[in-house]
Amino acid sequence: MRWQEVALPLVVIVTLLFLKHIPMTAGLPLARAAGVVAFGYAAFLALRLVQGEEAASVDGWSQLRPSMVEYFACYGAAALAVVLMGAVVFIGGTRVVDPTQMIAAFIAAVLLGAGALGIGLGGLFTKIRWNHTQLEHKTALGRETVLAWSDVRSVRPNWRGITIATHDARRITFSQFHSGAAQLATHATTRARRNTETATKAFAAL
Repeated sequence: MRWQEVALPLVVIVTLLFLKHIPMTAGLPLARAAGVVAFGYAAFLALRLVQGEEAASVDGWSQLRPSMVEYFACYGAAALAVVLMGAVVFIGGTRVVDPTQMIAAFIAAVLLGAGALGIGLGGLFTKIRWNHTQLEHKTALGRETVLAWSDVRSVRPNWRGITIATHDARRITFSQFHSGAAQLATHATTRARRNTETATKAFAAL
């Protein structure tokens, strides 16, 4: 696990509890929202522990697979977004509700929906596979990128996951939550180190 995976939910929970004591937002069910975040994080930790470290082998290729963490995050966020938006539409149309609560529910629904869409496009519906010579990445929109292992120069973590880059600035980013992500990161790091050593020796021989 990376430190961001621990810091982010803690920051969200502390922020919600802090907002609970501000008069303008005191009427919102922020304590309940903090409880939902805590429950979701507990489920995330449980699923993270059972995440597969090995990639799937298909026809001579190693392939990343979406993990239960990503399925839970994507479909869980989508379900919460639907529930909140339904509350905004149906309850707001039949009862007199505090406008602040309605606006907060609408914003939360939009953010959850956007998060579910981002996880789906960036994780569930992408395809990443590799063999001994190259790495292939196909996005949910059909864009395909192919990197030769001999061109790989760096492997770096970032907020989106892990990025594998070549000397000519081509790059592939994949989620650290994929099953097999650790295996791919290790393999790419080894390849990058070997390529750097080979380039250094070739330069020294000139």
